[in-house]
Amino acid sequence: MALKQFKAESKRLLDLMINSIYTNREIFLREIISNASDAIDKLHFISLTDEGARRDFRILITRDREARTLTVDDNGIGMSAEELESDLGTIAKSGTLDFKQNSTDGNAAEELIGQFGVGFYSCFMVADEVTVISRKYGEEKAHKWVSTGVDGYEITDAERETSGTTVILKLKPDGSGDNYSQYLEEYTIRSLVKHYSDYIRYPIITDVVKYTDEKTEDGKPVTRTEPETLNSMVPIWKRRRSEVKDEEYKDFYMDNFSEGDAPEKIITANMEGSVSFTALLFIPSRPPYDYYTKAYKRGLKLYSSGVLIMDTCEKLLPDWLGFVRGIVDSSDLSLNISREMLQHDRQLSEIAKALEKKLLSELAKWLESDRAGYEKFFSQFGITLKFGAYEGFGMNLNKLKDLLVYKTAKGKTVTLKEYVADMSADQKDIYYASGSDAVSLGSLPQVTAVVAKGYDVLLLTDNVDEFVIKLMNAYDEKPLKSVSSDTLDLSTDEEKSAAEKKTTDNKALLDEVKEILAGKVSEVRLSSMLGEYASGLSAKGELSIEMAKVLASMPGNEKIKAQYVLELNPDHKMFGLLRTLSETDKTKFGRLCVLLYTEAMLTVGIEPENPGEFVKLVNEFIG
Repeated sequence: MALKQFKAESKRLLDLMINSIYTNREIFLREIISNASDAIDKLHFISLTDEGARRDFRILITRDREARTLTVDDNGIGMSAEELESDLGTIAKSGTLDFKQNSTDGNAAEELIGQFGVGFYSCFMVADEVTVISRKYGEEKAHKWVSTGVDGYEITDAERETSGTTVILKLKPDGSGDNYSQYLEEYTIRSLVKHYSDYIRYPIITDVVKYTDEKTEDGKPVTRTEPETLNSMVPIWKRRRSEVKDEEYKDFYMDNFSEGDAPEKIITANMEGSVSFTALLFIPSRPPYDYYTKAYKRGLKLYSSGVLIMDTCEKLLPDWLGFVRGIVDSSDLSLNISREMLQHDRQLSEIAKALEKKLLSELAKWLESDRAGYEKFFSQFGITLKFGAYEGFGMNLNKLKDLLVYKTAKGKTVTLKEYVADMSADQKDIYYASGSDAVSLGSLPQVTAVVAKGYDVLLLTDNVDEFVIKLMNAYDEKPLKSVSSDTLDLSTDEEKSAAEKKTTDNKALLDEVKEILAGKVSEVRLSSMLGEYASGLSAKGELSIEMAKVLASMPGNEKIKAQYVLELNPDHKMFGLLRTLSETDKTKFGRLCVLLYTEAMLTVGIEPENPGEFVKLVNEFIG
């Protein structure tokens, strides 16, 4: 039979496919196996009503190093001469798509993988010549389709005992850095099947070398070759939760996602809706070594009917759930011609919304049912949820605010809901303090003063904490108030009256201190909340001391600073000394003002501009 030509547009598409569409050559085996699985699916569907179609279905891979051929054989429905002509002779004509459109059983049709009839031609990335021998179920004759690529194809009669299809690839020669011979190696075939086609539901078989206990005369081990099934066939996520032991899930996680640790949480989901899918998700016990770097790839493995489509599909998870690992499998996905991306973002978006809702629900249950376990998780990944709450100016705040936990000055770990539940009747505000660590915050004079009143204080130690609190502003109609705010006042009416009198009596002194510290503080005032401290520092306006520190640490923001308010303790002996020096020694008075300001800075974690000068001042006044 004369060589037939591909249509002109088909030639161009074939050349484009080989050189552009596919990002890596190794997917050719995935495509052939997926087509074989489709063909078996079709015959399996027929066998439900036709006993003659029933058989032990399998996909057989044969390697011939001498002939440099790789063969994939299935015992599925096969193709007629007309189908070889239409499906393989016309690129982008898919028999699978036709079957799906004409099938009266929607569920059976949805299990089929291929839709575009293009993946087959990925073979030409690795092969000089491709031969397809096929016999249609119900027909007596077999036919052979042979092509060397864009030059065209030839169809002739052939022999085959049963229905099914054999694809024979004559591999290209090695050279110029290309190693096509690797596809004749057992290890490579095993790896590719495991990676891309492990969950094809029919056995994928190849001959493998096995070592025996026997030895040759020269002491070498005797080997034998025997067939072995390479794929698992039934995905663990397709099995019922009650049928799978936790140890099996942990082993699966550690084989596929782990750096050596078992997962902290296992979550399964079987969702039905506009897009149906199955998911198996894991929350790690600790972040991967590169989790907080740009190198970390967030996302889930994405499968379509058991065939791996993407190793890390980022669109399935928001950034703030990026620590979740696992897989999603859906037969509803519309794939593009390379099976490597999706045609419609809408489908991914629907799955992502359902996953987010499921994960939020599971985290809430975890918080309620296993507090110790949740707090352990939060210590590792809580900051990710906090950034999620702040993201987009709080667009996810309502979803996440009840999942955030905080340490307190009284040594507790609480949610905002629990803090409010523990508030006494006379407490109107939720108090918090921001800083680098809980120990330092617990010793702040403002914190000790609030605790002395019987109230607890949330200790915010992550950079993002106060930004989230500012966005929230209030919880359950209870305002959130920083203990370092210049508006904080827990005094009684009697105490306020006494404080006002002291402020009036010392107004000239306070003005003089402010003048000495011009450019450093915006206000100087008296405070009854400093306890044993001579001085303290608070902030005026919306920008707190801690927020200013965080912003100033970013490139280009070095000059950002809060409006500092220096607070002086009128009951401390240093205040008495300050008053005396203002009348007797203006030079020393000025140096004491600087000392009190520097001490106040240190209490909120700000290093002195000149540590050496500060040491001299301390020595001067304690000498």
